[in-house]
Amino acid sequence: MGALGGNCTFEFSRCITATSMCCSWPQCAFLFPASQCNVSLKKQRHRGILSSFFCCFRDYNVEAPPASGPSVLPPLVEENGGLQKPPAKYLLPEATVLDYGKKCVVIDLDETLVHSSFKPISNADFIVPVEIDGTIHQVYVLKRPHVDEFLQRMGQLFECVLFTASLAKYADPVADLLDRWGVFRARLFRESCVFHRGNYVKDLSRLGRELSKVIIVDNSPASYIFHPENAVPVQSWFDDMTDTELLDLIPFFEGLSREDDVYSMLHRLCDR
Repeated sequence: MGALGGNCTFEFSRCITATSMCCSWPQCAFLFPASQCNVSLKKQRHRGILSSFFCCFRDYNVEAPPASGPSVLPPLVEENGGLQKPPAKYLLPEATVLDYGKKCVVIDLDETLVHSSFKPISNADFIVPVEIDGTIHQVYVLKRPHVDEFLQRMGQLFECVLFTASLAKYADPVADLLDRWGVFRARLFRESCVFHRGNYVKDLSRLGRELSKVIIVDNSPASYIFHPENAVPVQSWFDDMTDTELLDLIPFFEGLSREDDVYSMLHRLCDR
């Protein structure tokens, strides 16, 4: 493992959650969105209380992005406040024949599907070498329990897209190892996010899919502040091998896949 300085046991999770600590760790901030505030939620063991779990995000107030035409994306804002040149088309290509008619599920990576660390993990599922400033660092990756079953079932039901605020040089090789079945039709990384008020936001309106048929699965509410009504929040995961969050979500998504409009089922959950 490449040296990170005086304390090489610093973990990715701390980089995400502790903004002030990240400032002194450029290697960590380089890979991960140091400004992203990661909110851990109380464990929801029983899907019968999903209504309160989902509703708590419906009133998340945020200034909405400016409206745009059907083929022109809203401007991206760089970290220095300048405007990036908007891309000429949407982030996703046209849906394939295989996915025609399916809803689109946007799935986060870190603390949703996996947990990664510079610190050696004895039971790591993957060890991914990442080059930063000419030095190779070993990243230890632990898979969340039941992630294999979750991804395989999601791939059967939906058009699945990986969308992470991490850099591609880390997230892409992790996705290669994690997704052995080709579940993800596309992979989107930090450069596809909108930098908004100190957070990397995943703007679902940029995907090129009908919003009423888009769902985002993410552990960080800051990631979906533009579209909280489309979110299925999950608890941040680090190393609890008894966790069943992903397994418990499968029946919910099986029902959601049969809905004409994703909002209807999410609203019904709130009304219960």
